Amino acid sequence: MSILNPFRGFVDRRRIPVVALVTYGVALLAWVAIIGRWLPMPGTVSGLRMSDPGAPEAMALSNGFTGVGLYLVMWGVMMIAMMYPSSVSLFRLYYKTLDETTTAGKAVRVGAFMGTYALVWAITGIVPLLVNAVVPIAAIVNRNSAILFGGTLLLLSVYQLSPYKNRCLKYCRTPLGFLVEYHRPGIRGAAEMSFRFSVFCVGCCWALFAVMIVVGSMNILWMAVIAVVLSLERVVEWGDRLARTVGVVAGVAGVILVIAAVA
Repeated sequence: MSILNPFRGFVDRRRIPVVALVTYGVALLAWVAIIGRWLPMPGTVSGLRMSDPGAPEAMALSNGFTGVGLYLVMWGVMMIAMMYPSSVSLFRLYYKTLDETTTAGKAVRVGAFMGTYALVWAITGIVPLLVNAVVPIAAIVNRNSAILFGGTLLLLSVYQLSPYKNRCLKYCRTPLGFLVEYHRPGIRGAAEMSFRFSVFCVGCCWALFAVMIVVGSMNILWMAVIAVVLSLERVVEWGDRLARTVGVVAGVAGVILVIAAVA
């Protein structure tokens, strides 16, 4: 017993961060599914590749409810890949608030919390579909790419520098305060808390995803760049300054592109 006790103490002090490992594992699987093209495509359109601007949305809209459903699944997996890594601290903090719950109870509540978060982000896929139904990006991008991209960068700039972005980012950067303020018991409470937090999270990142829609929602390179930016904004100490810097840079680039397009 004297030999085992120190070992048990070592294990206790270095408990495996199960929630973090699960979150990173799910995100990794999502990235592999996207890069490996494992997801069922929402259809085909002659002359378009999935990575082209507006292509996935055009394919979905041209294939009715089946296309829209497959697109939302694809979008949901993309959101898991991009948003879960920067949400590890949120999920772990929520897990730590469940001290008086059984292990099975914790697993169910954390699952409800993470699942609701993913579901809300999956539902936001309706927005790019609506945008493309009104403005068919795939059809106009070749003739108006500079104005379209420049205008989107100006939109990003305005929002990045707005108090609304700052407020949502504050919640995302310090989730402990949110969990204390909006704590709800039980599985339903976990879903409600997650839904409320997801609204702030969407408010924090929607303008960055607007850029992704314009450059191609299945463009892996742009997905990676935007995922890194939004993760740094939410995780690192200087994330709030990065958000403002992104706003300034996007504004300058947007003005240059629009002026060059109309000149």
